[in-house]
Amino acid sequence: MNIEELVEFLQDKGKNRFENPEELAKYLQKLARSSYRLDKAMQDPVNLSLSVTLSTIQHMESQVKRLDKEIAKLMKGIPQTLTSVKGIGDVFAAGLIAEIGDVSRFKSHHSLAKYAGLVWSQYQSGEYESDETSRMRTGNKYLRYYLIQAAESIRKHDSEYKAFYNKKYQEVPKHKHKRALVLTARKLVRLVYSLLRTNQLYTPPERRD
Repeated sequence: MNIEELVEFLQDKGKNRFENPEELAKYLQKLARSSYRLDKAMQDPVNLSLSVTLSTIQHMESQVKRLDKEIAKLMKGIPQTLTSVKGIGDVFAAGLIAEIGDVSRFKSHHSLAKYAGLVWSQYQSGEYESDETSRMRTGNKYLRYYLIQAAESIRKHDSEYKAFYNKKYQEVPKHKHKRALVLTARKLVRLVYSLLRTNQLYTPPERRD
């Protein structure tokens, strides 16, 4: 493809989500020019292999979408307010509720954080802020996964969580994203605990007095 056709292709297949399609198109052309050329005898087997792999991926994606729809149906019958937080959809909410169970069995959000394995070997004032203190390798790994993934989603929508993530990201020279995201997940534990205990709707920062 020439550059114009490639840009149009990227915009169409990417549903206009690429910020700079022209730059991406040029980069792809550069990769194509420097790529290793297959022997003609290998082209058909490789193309077949790629086609089968792509079909498998597409099938798995369709099954995931099907499961997501079923989870959404089930969540309609469960009284909860987790999904009032933009970034926590039915799947994350279902995962959190399934792993936490009865929230009343936890005395505080600190207990819930410990259960999720979002605790550190050294406690510092405020949230857990150490840049090198290692996280204790204990806890429910599935709950921790849902909290971290939900935190990654929420920080893109909620200004309070976005600011918290950015602050933690800038505090250290290495492991910036991983550390900031785990700390954001620890902050999220407090909110999840509160919403499950009170069953109140979440009020985003922009709507608070």
